Amino acid sequence: MAEFYFDEIIKVLKFDSLVVYDKVSRINANSEDDDFYLELDVHAEIYQMLPGGKYRMVISNTLHKDGSTVSNHFSEGKQASLADKFEYVMHGLLYKMAEAKDAKDDVKVVVYVSFGGLQLMLKGDPLKMHKFKVDQRLFLLLRKM
Repeated sequence: MAEFYFDEIIKVLKFDSLVVYDKVSRINANSEDDDFYLELDVHAEIYQMLPGGKYRMVISNTLHKDGSTVSNHFSEGKQASLADKFEYVMHGLLYKMAEAKDAKDDVKVVVYVSFGGLQLMLKGDPLKMHKFKVDQRLFLLLRKM
Protein backbone atom coordinates (compact mmCIF):
# COMPACT_ATOMS: atom_id res chain seq x y z
CA MET A 1 0.00 0.00 0.00
CA ALA A 2 1.28 3.47 -0.88
CA GLU A 3 2.41 5.57 2.09
CA PHE A 4 1.12 9.13 2.20
CA TYR A 5 3.27 11.86 3.71
CA PHE A 6 0.31 14.24 3.62
CA ASP A 7 -3.38 13.49 3.03
CA GLU A 8 -5.72 16.35 3.91
CA ILE A 9 -8.69 18.32 2.67
CA ILE A 10 -7.49 21.87 2.03
CA LYS A 11 -9.51 25.05 1.64
CA VAL A 12 -8.16 27.77 -0.64
CA LEU A 13 -7.97 31.09 1.21
CA LYS A 14 -6.39 33.28 -1.44
CA PHE A 15 -5.61 33.06 -5.13
CA ASP A 16 -2.82 35.23 -6.58
CA SER A 17 -2.36 35.31 -10.35
CA LEU A 18 0.40 37.94 -10.15
CA VAL A 19 3.20 35.45 -9.54
CA VAL A 20 6.45 35.81 -11.50
CA TYR A 21 5.50 33.36 -14.28
CA ASP A 22 2.77 33.61 -16.92
CA LYS A 23 -0.01 31.05 -16.48
CA VAL A 24 1.01 30.34 -12.86
CA SER A 25 -1.12 31.14 -9.83
CA ARG A 26 -0.12 30.92 -6.19
CA ILE A 27 -2.74 29.71 -3.76
CA ASN A 28 -2.72 30.05 0.01
CA ALA A 29 -4.66 27.36 1.83
CA ASN A 30 -5.29 25.75 5.22
CA SER A 31 -6.19 22.19 6.03
CA GLU A 32 -9.77 21.79 7.23
CA ASP A 33 -8.63 21.31 10.82
CA ASP A 34 -6.15 24.25 10.54
CA ASP A 35 -3.20 21.96 11.37
CA PHE A 36 -1.43 22.90 8.13
CA TYR A 37 -0.85 26.06 6.11
CA LEU A 38 0.48 25.97 2.57
CA GLU A 39 1.40 28.09 -0.41
CA LEU A 40 1.36 26.30 -3.76
CA ASP A 41 2.11 27.38 -7.32
CA VAL A 42 -0.28 25.85 -9.85
CA HIS A 43 -0.34 26.00 -13.66
CA ALA A 44 -3.62 27.95 -13.91
CA GLU A 45 -4.41 27.02 -17.53
CA ILE A 46 -4.26 23.32 -16.68
CA TYR A 47 -5.82 23.37 -13.21
CA GLN A 48 -7.72 26.28 -11.73
CA MET A 49 -8.16 26.60 -7.97
CA LEU A 50 -10.51 29.27 -6.65
CA PRO A 51 -10.86 30.90 -3.21
CA GLY A 52 -13.26 28.97 -1.00
CA GLY A 53 -12.74 25.76 -3.00
CA LYS A 54 -12.00 22.51 -1.17
CA TYR A 55 -9.52 19.99 -2.55
CA ARG A 56 -8.03 16.71 -1.42
CA MET A 57 -4.26 17.03 -1.46
CA VAL A 58 -1.96 14.03 -1.14
CA ILE A 59 1.83 13.94 -1.05
CA SER A 60 3.38 10.53 -1.65
CA ASN A 61 6.77 9.11 -2.60
CA THR A 62 5.19 6.90 -5.28
CA LEU A 63 2.24 6.70 -7.65
CA HIS A 64 2.03 2.91 -7.41
CA LYS A 65 -0.81 1.67 -5.23
CA ASP A 66 1.32 -1.20 -3.94
CA GLY A 67 3.90 1.28 -2.62
CA SER A 68 6.70 0.21 -4.99
CA THR A 69 9.06 2.92 -6.17
CA VAL A 70 8.55 4.62 -9.52
CA SER A 71 11.26 3.68 -12.02
CA ASN A 72 12.64 5.82 -14.84
CA HIS A 73 10.85 3.72 -17.45
CA PHE A 74 7.27 2.57 -17.83
CA SER A 75 6.39 -1.00 -18.60
CA GLU A 76 3.91 -2.01 -21.28
CA GLY A 77 0.29 -2.15 -20.25
CA LYS A 78 -1.73 -0.09 -17.86
CA GLN A 79 -0.66 -0.35 -14.23
CA ALA A 80 -3.05 0.97 -11.58
CA SER A 81 -1.86 4.35 -10.31
CA LEU A 82 -2.81 6.82 -7.59
CA ALA A 83 -2.93 9.43 -10.36
CA ASP A 84 -6.01 7.72 -11.82
CA LYS A 85 -8.12 9.16 -8.97
CA PHE A 86 -6.77 12.72 -9.11
CA GLU A 87 -7.10 15.65 -11.52
CA TYR A 88 -3.68 17.31 -11.15
CA VAL A 89 -0.33 15.63 -10.43
CA MET A 90 3.18 17.08 -10.03
CA HIS A 91 6.54 15.44 -9.33
CA GLY A 92 9.25 17.30 -7.46
CA LEU A 93 12.13 17.43 -5.01
CA LEU A 94 12.02 18.40 -1.35
CA TYR A 95 15.01 20.75 -1.20
CA LYS A 96 14.72 22.45 2.19
CA MET A 97 13.29 22.01 5.68
CA ALA A 98 13.18 24.60 8.43
CA GLU A 99 11.58 25.42 11.77
CA ALA A 100 9.33 28.42 12.28
CA LYS A 101 7.01 29.76 14.95
CA ASP A 102 3.37 30.55 14.33
CA ALA A 103 1.28 33.41 15.76
CA LYS A 104 0.75 31.41 18.99
CA ASP A 105 4.53 30.95 19.32
CA ASP A 106 4.22 27.19 18.62
CA VAL A 107 7.09 25.55 16.73
CA LYS A 108 6.21 24.36 13.22
CA VAL A 109 8.16 22.45 10.57
CA VAL A 110 8.25 24.03 7.11
CA VAL A 111 9.03 21.97 4.01
CA TYR A 112 9.85 23.38 0.59
CA VAL A 113 9.33 21.34 -2.56
CA SER A 114 10.13 22.40 -6.13
CA PHE A 115 8.10 20.93 -8.98
CA GLY A 116 10.22 22.09 -11.92
CA GLY A 117 9.99 25.70 -10.75
CA LEU A 118 6.50 25.56 -9.27
CA GLN A 119 6.90 25.77 -5.51
CA LEU A 120 5.19 24.31 -2.45
CA MET A 121 5.68 25.62 1.07
CA LEU A 122 3.94 23.42 3.65
CA LYS A 123 3.92 24.33 7.35
CA GLY A 124 2.68 22.01 10.07
CA ASP A 125 3.15 20.38 13.45
CA PRO A 126 6.51 18.56 13.80
CA LEU A 127 4.76 15.34 14.86
CA LYS A 128 2.81 15.28 11.59
CA MET A 129 5.80 16.22 9.40
CA HIS A 130 8.27 13.52 10.56
CA LYS A 131 8.18 11.54 7.28
CA PHE A 132 9.62 14.38 5.21
CA LYS A 133 13.38 14.37 4.49
CA VAL A 134 15.55 16.65 2.35
CA ASP A 135 16.31 15.30 -1.17
CA GLN A 136 13.15 13.16 -1.32
CA ARG A 137 11.39 12.86 -4.66
CA LEU A 138 7.68 13.39 -4.05
CA PHE A 139 4.39 13.41 -5.94
CA LEU A 140 1.69 15.96 -5.19
CA LEU A 141 -1.86 14.98 -6.20
CA LEU A 142 -4.95 17.22 -6.17
CA ARG A 143 -8.66 16.62 -6.68
CA LYS A 144 -11.61 18.98 -6.21
CA MET A 145 -14.04 17.88 -3.48
